[in-house]
Amino acid sequence: MQQPTPLLERNRFQRLTLWWRRIGADWLERVKMREQFFMMAVAIVIGVLCGFGAVGFRYLLEIMHLLFWGDAHVTPDILRRLPSWRVILMPALGGLIVGPIVYFLVREAKGHGVPEVMAAVALKDGVIRGRVAVAKALSSSVTIGSGGSAGPEGPIIQIGAAIGSKVGQIFRVSRKRLRTFVACGAAAGLAATFNAPIAGSLFAVEVILGQFGVAQFSPIVISAVIATVISRHYLGGEAVFMVPDYELVSMLELGPYLVLGLLCGLLSVVMIRGLYWTEDAFEGVKRVPNWVKPALGGLMLGAIGFLIPHVYGDGELIINMILRDQLVWWLLLLLVFAKLAATAFTLGSGGSGGVFAPSLFIGAAAGGAVGHLVGLLMGESAGAPGGYALVGMGGLVAGTIHAPITAIIMIFEITDSYQIILPLMLVCIMSILISTRFHRESIYTVKLIRQGIDIFRGQSLDVLKTFRVRNALHEDFEAIAPDTPVQHIIEQVMEGVRTQFYVVREDGSLMGVILLGELSRVLTRREGLAQVLLAMDLAHEETPVCLSEETLSGALLKFEQSGMTELPVVEDEASRRLIGVLRYKEVIALYNSEIMKRDTTEGLATRMTLSDRMEKVKIVEGISMVEWEPPPNLWGQTLADIRLPSKYNVRVMLVKRRRESGGAHEIVPVSPGHDYRIAEGDTLILYGPDSALEKVPQV
Repeated sequence: MQQPTPLLERNRFQRLTLWWRRIGADWLERVKMREQFFMMAVAIVIGVLCGFGAVGFRYLLEIMHLLFWGDAHVTPDILRRLPSWRVILMPALGGLIVGPIVYFLVREAKGHGVPEVMAAVALKDGVIRGRVAVAKALSSSVTIGSGGSAGPEGPIIQIGAAIGSKVGQIFRVSRKRLRTFVACGAAAGLAATFNAPIAGSLFAVEVILGQFGVAQFSPIVISAVIATVISRHYLGGEAVFMVPDYELVSMLELGPYLVLGLLCGLLSVVMIRGLYWTEDAFEGVKRVPNWVKPALGGLMLGAIGFLIPHVYGDGELIINMILRDQLVWWLLLLLVFAKLAATAFTLGSGGSGGVFAPSLFIGAAAGGAVGHLVGLLMGESAGAPGGYALVGMGGLVAGTIHAPITAIIMIFEITDSYQIILPLMLVCIMSILISTRFHRESIYTVKLIRQGIDIFRGQSLDVLKTFRVRNALHEDFEAIAPDTPVQHIIEQVMEGVRTQFYVVREDGSLMGVILLGELSRVLTRREGLAQVLLAMDLAHEETPVCLSEETLSGALLKFEQSGMTELPVVEDEASRRLIGVLRYKEVIALYNSEIMKRDTTEGLATRMTLSDRMEKVKIVEGISMVEWEPPPNLWGQTLADIRLPSKYNVRVMLVKRRRESGGAHEIVPVSPGHDYRIAEGDTLILYGPDSALEKVPQV
């Protein structure tokens, strides 16, 4: 009997593998059709991964503490027994390790991480690179482990968000689902850190998503609960903080609590402005390379830590000492300002870590100091300073992150006491009122605003922020030489060819723009003037221009300010080489298309998985959706390369990619981006006017 050849065996294995892949793909598509079951199943997966991720990060922090200080839990007593040079230089050494990671490998790992997650949700539909989780875990553990004044919750939130995004990308879900999965990861990370699943869930809704929906909230809660269960199993179910028994002794205490809320609001503003002022100061130091600046910040931190070692690390042990009333009032006041400076030096210089824990630390110190003062003034009518410290923690968190519900629920989950609710709500609300009065942005959103990103300003800007000018660029413009007679331009206007002309020098640089209104004044003012004037005489040199990599939201503002219906697009500001034009109607059409796509694409994708061929679908009178098979000359090109919107006035709703067998279709992806590369066998679902759809080239 003839034995099968190795080639035959390999082909048989490949066919078997392909067969199993098809079965798996079919099963996955059927599962994805069951919305609630699929979302809950994936939420469980994300919760498990994030739970183990949070546990692993905690162990990694202990390892770093051992490497830098020789003990898994660093206390002021341990630091005082160490040589002075070690106490001062260890944070600088940590900064020297972190600098190259955040500046050469993964820039998203710099800072506290939450703004990057918010930007990814708002502008990138939740797409986060998988390497972010690894880089953030390493850089943050080194920063905190070496003594950096930062917290673990920001890194764990970013790590969890990256895990949620990666899981969603593996399952190739829609942009709406992907954003939800990112929020699931963020909630799971925070919940596992503080043993607070409700607060973690509300944080994801209140801060990360910025909106509440029942369909989104359910999987977020599932992920948070699963991660908390895993964290409690491996790290213990004890509360993160040693909370004292709380009692509101007298209703007269509400007056001092009101003052505490005012103080927390002011300290929140100081913390936000101080952090970013320090960041600007480090950015202004041009002689020092960026990757060395975290070491410089660590050296400044070391100078503070040498005098006041309480400011090192996340401050969890010090917060517990404050809650148990083990520190005197003058030291608490000193710690408020020392921790503010330490956190600013750590994160402002480029270190990696969260701001949540420093906020809790500063709030506890401020609240404890107020509690001591109230005790001196009110005697037995006042509660213990630890209670004021606990409420101050919530007040400062509310004031810095502008999320009062999250702050209230988190402190309530930590204390498990209804007695604290009344003063806690009073302090948190007062704090955020004062904070927003003097600083509109939270400690998270101010970083985005400084980058030109306003994720809560309006949906139109949110939608257009994801597009560049090059996505709607037109090259069919009228370029004329500076010495062109105006009479020639008027003749073209009379023929109805153009209404706007671009005066371009020999080197291709833009001199200015001639508008139809200028030509009208030439005709009406003085007969024969058109034969004398040249194009350069009428060119507006101050006309606003757009850059190809500029966002369409920025271009839209220029349209509104100039009142023009068409703007020139130049290569760069220096050369001003004209490469195309941007038309207002195209920008508005793109906005309308994206709004429609966000509302209808997911349902359309679901229906299309049930049928192999979709007939022409009428949206409104004169506008339809059709299937289109790109010709072979477009295979391998991206959607940005073929420029369907600018060439044919049609847009891609989604893509159907044919399987290798040539049989049924699967949606890959539900809503493709501009970098989606067309492959052989792809079918594109186009949307646009019927007259435009007929002009699209067929195979």
